Amino acid sequence: MLLPNIAHPLSHRGTGSPSQGTRTARRWNSTLLPFFEPSLQETLEEVRGVNLSFATDFDAAIKSADVIMASVSTPLKDSGAGAGYAPDLQFWERIARLIAQSAAGPKTIVERSTVPVKSADIIKQVLAFNNPHPMVVLSNPEFAREGSAMMDQASPERVLIGGEDSEAARAAVEQLVDLYARWIPRERVIVSGLWSAELSKLAANAFLAQRISSINAISALCEKTGADVSEVAYAVGVDSRVGRKHLTASVGFGGACYETHLRNLIYLSRAFRLPQVADYWEHVLALNDWQKRRFANVVVSSMFNTVSGKRLAILGVSYKKNTSDTRNSPAWDICRALLNERAELAVYDPRVSQQAVALGLRTHEKAEQLLRCEQDAYLAAAGAHALLLLTEWDEFKLLDYTRIFESMEKPAFVFDGRNLLDHAQLRDIGFHVYGIGKPLHTLPTEIVAPPAPPPVAAEQSLHMIKDLGA
Repeated sequence: MLLPNIAHPLSHRGTGSPSQGTRTARRWNSTLLPFFEPSLQETLEEVRGVNLSFATDFDAAIKSADVIMASVSTPLKDSGAGAGYAPDLQFWERIARLIAQSAAGPKTIVERSTVPVKSADIIKQVLAFNNPHPMVVLSNPEFAREGSAMMDQASPERVLIGGEDSEAARAAVEQLVDLYARWIPRERVIVSGLWSAELSKLAANAFLAQRISSINAISALCEKTGADVSEVAYAVGVDSRVGRKHLTASVGFGGACYETHLRNLIYLSRAFRLPQVADYWEHVLALNDWQKRRFANVVVSSMFNTVSGKRLAILGVSYKKNTSDTRNSPAWDICRALLNERAELAVYDPRVSQQAVALGLRTHEKAEQLLRCEQDAYLAAAGAHALLLLTEWDEFKLLDYTRIFESMEKPAFVFDGRNLLDHAQLRDIGFHVYGIGKPLHTLPTEIVAPPAPPPVAAEQSLHMIKDLGA
């Protein structure tokens, strides 16, 4: 996302060299980008072919560059030591070797991807052993949010640049600071040590994930006590020490960053023999998984303890609005749980393709028989017993829910996993509505009995009688 913003306000020339090859480069040079991001296409149209280009000649791109911005995939290892938690750095080593082969002079390599602490050491060692020219490695982690990345890059809250304490590194840091200063106020540019910069991005995402899990934990308590999580979150958030952002209860966090970076942090903590730190962050992950299971369980228990053979409309499968990204989306876990109950799922998402939905649920043996995608929300809802709102797309607030109610089986349920809709209005229409952390409203025909006291053993009863003076 950074290249279009660098090219847009500056005279600097940028060349993107997609690692996936010619096919991906063609898509970046077209109107069919590899993914959806608001305003990205429009910005590219202004600078592409002017001072921004996408090429597949990696060797030429490296030779002509002064600064190399490296955005390289850092997935979790899926096998071997640390599988599921340890970062797989094979792509970083590979890109370092390619740079070493192609660089014909001094270069500044900037880590843009989120990497574990000390990753720069790997890059520096590979470069030093395979290229005679002096190289400097900086860390400049990406803080832009999917769905608002272009705005975040145009006016970021901060830019973090980390480098070593050497003359060459300080000069490279200043070069990068000057580049950003062309459109970003200097006071927003933070300069730190190399390891501090690498750790800061992991810590930032861990803190954000923790806030989501914290408010989701409170949402469960709200449902048991009759409190409203939105009111609680507001009362907590007005405290300036806490703040109001990221205190929205939901079905849980998703995306490529939070879970991956939490697992990296857990792995690092264990590697440095800090089990208490690792356990703390592990609980943030566990709470998120529990929240998704809890939502799926509420769907089943509310619908007379069975969804077998019932059509359920799934509104949204991207992990958040304004993106087509479905990686680690809470929707997948919820859908899998409902497919296990043999529910029939009708999926609609305004930006996620049918192929992506099929890919997201490809591992479920019942998906082919019980899953279908629809072209709009009304088709998904037709004949459904329930609506499950799993992504907070703005268009879902504008739907004609009276029309939807009339097309559904009765009783008609709405399970709002994002607290996006007007629940009182939906109840007036006739829906039975469940919201995350909201007071429960039972069906008119339901009679809810108070919970029975736990059984008392005979010996305990005798002691109770004696205590009463019998």
